[in-house]
Amino acid sequence: MMTRVFQTCIGAAVAVSALAAASVQAETPRELLTHASFIDRDRTVALARVDRASAVAGAVLARAPGDQEAALMQAMAVGYRAKLTGNRSEAIAARRQYESLVARFPRNPEAQAALGAWHVGVIVKLGRFVGRAAAGAQKGVGYEALDRAVALGGNRAMFCGLAGLLRLEIDPEDPRGRALVETASAAPAPTPIDGFIRRAAVAVLVPLRAGRGKEAKLLADKLLPFGQIPT
Repeated sequence: MMTRVFQTCIGAAVAVSALAAASVQAETPRELLTHASFIDRDRTVALARVDRASAVAGAVLARAPGDQEAALMQAMAVGYRAKLTGNRSEAIAARRQYESLVARFPRNPEAQAALGAWHVGVIVKLGRFVGRAAAGAQKGVGYEALDRAVALGGNRAMFCGLAGLLRLEIDPEDPRGRALVETASAAPAPTPIDGFIRRAAVAVLVPLRAGRGKEAKLLADKLLPFGQIPT
């Protein structure tokens, strides 16, 4: 009897350890950043998750400086932190990291998308002229980077959807933005972030098709990363 109880306890301990290990393994920088940007609703919680992603990515880069995924995730963590804090110096540091990534990995669609999203995001927040003067944001540079991301990213929902939503966030009458969102609404979603972006595209198309441009613009803003965290 005692042997069976002991075996049961050992089995339970092994199962708990396995679950804990799986949980730790699941918290990759990419998963942490996806959770922070689309699921968290509290700024402090999201910021802690972003910082954890940055630390994990930094540890990987300390061992393997050429790791493309870790470099991308660390740069995105800097950009996400700047978005959450509104810190100008962090925002400029994020732009420089994105530019460095694009130079190092010119055919990485996520690096292009991150750079494009940075430029558009700053313009949406500060306005075209203030955004350029204060942080170097340029709409044309942002749109070009987003177009390259779409061209390099294949038919995934993430790239066309992100580009479309960002364009509509600036101008809900943008025909290119609408076309990209239409494409994203039926595009493959092989990763969680593709799924979030595709659902956002489907939702934004409802007011867009009904001619309610202002509503579509506000909804695009709300469904992009960190859009549901109160300002």
